[in-house]
Amino acid sequence: MDAHGPVAPPDTHTRILDAVERIIVQKGVTGLTLEAAAREAGVSKGGLLYHFGSKEALLTGLMQRLTAFITQEYEAGVARQPEGPGRIARAQIAWAFGESDCCPGEDRHDRAAAVFLAVFHHDPALLDPMRAVVARMKAELLADGTPHGAAMAVMTATDGLFMAHLFGLYRPTEADIAALRATLDALVEQRP
Repeated sequence: MDAHGPVAPPDTHTRILDAVERIIVQKGVTGLTLEAAAREAGVSKGGLLYHFGSKEALLTGLMQRLTAFITQEYEAGVARQPEGPGRIARAQIAWAFGESDCCPGEDRHDRAAAVFLAVFHHDPALLDPMRAVVARMKAELLADGTPHGAAMAVMTATDGLFMAHLFGLYRPTEADIAALRATLDALVEQRP
């Protein structure tokens, strides 16, 4: 129960996707089988097949859910920024640096990373919906009034932070984060 009353249990579709996500985080895509997904979700294999007819359908469902989440959070993050030049860039920076409600949080970030890797490992074409979202973000960023090079520096730097986390390549220090943030903020404030 929360402050607003009883919390409804997730529907079967959501329970299955949550279970698949947990399996992928814990065991990777190789640990994902229809049997494991059904067991983890607490449904029969027939119940699982009613909602998702294959492993690819499960991964497609995860990617659709993640794409919808990122789209929603992106739009909410943009709406939080003041109108005018640099709005999209500031929203992308806020997301990357974990500010405001648009930040997915460490756990959500780790689960998203696991989904990206699993989907890419299974079939890179399943990432096409996310590629479309990123293409939209890039187009809006480039039309945002931030100089082209500065806009691309923002996109590349924020993507780089995600990739560093995704692959565990490095952990930026607080000083690294502060310096990068100050540099990106200054780039956004430049006007052509």
